[in-house]
Amino acid sequence: MPKLKTHRGFAKRIKVTGKGKLKRAKAFHSHLLTGKTPKMKRRLSRPDTVHPSDAKRVKTLIPYL
Repeated sequence: MPKLKTHRGFAKRIKVTGKGKLKRAKAFHSHLLTGKTPKMKRRLSRPDTVHPSDAKRVKTLIPYL
């Protein structure tokens, strides 16, 4: 069976934690920030994890990370 290809666009946007969870950045924090409250901007700047129901499907895109 051939080797699987890593989805390079996805691999650049994700990190794998020590326990194997997928760490991602939150959306809506790149522009139009003047209309957002400071609390919302703080919350959006923190990383988040991929939801467990999506993680199994997403791990097929990054088989060797």
